Amino acid sequence: MCEIIGVFNNEKSTELVIKGLDVLKKGRETDFRISTEKGDWHSKDLQELKQVVKGERSRNCIACCSCNASLLRKGSKDKLVADAEIYNRGELDEKAFLSDKRVDAAYAFAHWIREGNSDELCIARDIIGLKPVCFAHADGFAFASEKKGLEAMGFPHAWVLDPRVLLRYDVREDRLRFVKRDFFDPEPELKEDKEKQKGDLLHLLRASISRRIPSQSGDKFGVLFSGGLDSTLIAYLCKDLGADFVCYTVAVEEPGMKEAEDLRFAERFAADLGVEWKQKKMRVKELEKYVKEVVPVIEDTDVMMTSVALPLYVACEFAKEDCGIKTVLYGLGAEELFAGYERHRRVKKEELNKECLAGLLRTHERDLYRDELVAKAQGISLRAPFLAPDIVDYALRIPASYKLSLDKTENKLILRDIARDLGLAEVASRKKRAVQYGSNFLKAIEKLAKKNGFRYKRDYLRTFYASRSVKLGCLFSSGKDSAYALWLMLKEGYPVECLITLKSHNPESYMFHTPAVELVELQAEAIGLPLIMEETQGEKEKELEDLRAALRESKMKYGIEGVITGALRSNYQKERIERVAAEETLKAFSPLWHVNQETEMRLVVNTFELIFTGISAYGLDKSWLGRRITEEDVDRLVALDKKIAKHFDQTFPKFVGMNIAGEGGEFESLVLDGPAQMFKKRVVIEESEIVEEDANTARLVVKEARLVGK
Repeated sequence: MCEIIGVFNNEKSTELVIKGLDVLKKGRETDFRISTEKGDWHSKDLQELKQVVKGERSRNCIACCSCNASLLRKGSKDKLVADAEIYNRGELDEKAFLSDKRVDAAYAFAHWIREGNSDELCIARDIIGLKPVCFAHADGFAFASEKKGLEAMGFPHAWVLDPRVLLRYDVREDRLRFVKRDFFDPEPELKEDKEKQKGDLLHLLRASISRRIPSQSGDKFGVLFSGGLDSTLIAYLCKDLGADFVCYTVAVEEPGMKEAEDLRFAERFAADLGVEWKQKKMRVKELEKYVKEVVPVIEDTDVMMTSVALPLYVACEFAKEDCGIKTVLYGLGAEELFAGYERHRRVKKEELNKECLAGLLRTHERDLYRDELVAKAQGISLRAPFLAPDIVDYALRIPASYKLSLDKTENKLILRDIARDLGLAEVASRKKRAVQYGSNFLKAIEKLAKKNGFRYKRDYLRTFYASRSVKLGCLFSSGKDSAYALWLMLKEGYPVECLITLKSHNPESYMFHTPAVELVELQAEAIGLPLIMEETQGEKEKELEDLRAALRESKMKYGIEGVITGALRSNYQKERIERVAAEETLKAFSPLWHVNQETEMRLVVNTFELIFTGISAYGLDKSWLGRRITEEDVDRLVALDKKIAKHFDQTFPKFVGMNIAGEGGEFESLVLDGPAQMFKKRVVIEESEIVEEDANTARLVVKEARLVGK
């Protein structure tokens, strides 16, 4: 168990890394290692290490903290820090971690390579996303195992690295690029008969569990046990392997509350299996202490996220205190792989495995990051046997008819059949009951909210994470920057109450985006947020009073306490928005401020369906208008930037080329669709026209557009 962290191209790199380590260590006894171009330092005391590196003026620093920290290649130019649990270590070489999706491991690493003329940082995660790593690219580059580490260093708006990409950061040029990695494919579908597939799957699951059992003799481990299909299969196979383990179940029980279903089934099935089982029952009033601890740990106030995190947190604490357990197995992944969710019933049979794949691709942000934070907070190594790469590869190709019954009333058929074959008929028949319901934790949160005078559970939870309790409105223009700023704040758990748009009659407005702004109404409906629209003549400085009026209306109607801006580099806009907001007692949030503009473009085009509605720069033409912009287009913009800068350098030495994010007016953008968590519908342009002024200046006029379902 390890935390990794680093800062590059920043004069305060070592000072910032020390701050980040202080947050990431979580009060545990650890080793600390720090490395720069000038040397390596090691200490068990962070304050001692701080004094040792005090005055160190390196711009680049990489570090880790762990119970058994290791900074590989100490003394050499290359440095590597890793948070890794490798389950098939003997079968692998170093290159496998970058290319082979069949590496059975949970890992995140950063490799600083300094060979010859190369000075590059390479960051990667296991392909499933079991171990997290986050990054920020503003005023230098920084990464850390958790967002809170970056926030402590002054990077409050970080991105979680997609496990399906490899991040390569050029230290000398302060540029990064994302290299896509191959993932699993639901095709070709398996053709063997059902009995053969059941046998193969059981063999794969048994082997996966065997690899995840602690290797040291006498090292007892835990199994999170709900008495459901997935956890019971894990417990059965652990016993079959002769492992030394305890099954743990936690639940809330309160007079007047229905019996916790998980407790009832867990007790019965543990007895049937003949395994050691321990339970922890809690009263509602006991839970508030845990809510206060868990919400900041998971960096989220979402009700469902919290209600799932709580039983995991309590169970990990229970296991640690009960037997000093350090490793826990659980059943995450089975629902996605074997069509266990309600949404799987709604897709066509031929689309089922694609839907399973789509859900799996979202797991790293929705489930795995939360669970890893919870387990680490308790010093637990959390392991998910169903998410072994060979099982994922196999399960995604199992025919739909082996996952869902014809009438779609029974799911996870192949797992249920395996359970019946093993003599677990009653387990096989138990219907899915999500942990937050089966353990009564969601009901308990509801009771706590009412007890504390809150109508909504979310408002109660926000009291435990004050920095995320500010109600926000978003200055929304229809373009990429405001949409991406909104998305970042939503992902960070802020409550966004409305969109705010200033519709300028002056196309040359100093403050407000004007192209395609009329489509904001459709976008607001697609996102599902109310819209405050204020018209302005767009006169310099006078338009700020129209902004003030829009903010006041948003405060009155929706009670906003802050405003989101998509400001990247424009001091003119940012300073004026902040001044007006402050005068209206509103906080201003600019999550994209000073973000590297090439990086922002790459992240935007991989997040949203984005088109250009206007171009006005040498090297661009009307072919850029009205079509989806891709990462390959960003590569073209980068190449064009270099070409222009090189061409003009002889005559205009200070010329910096094209602004890749369009901050200089090179292009205007329109967002048509985005992540399902943000866009419930997508905008479709039915009719449009290109108006061309010259070879490098043109605009797309949208004449008709509509919303379609997703």
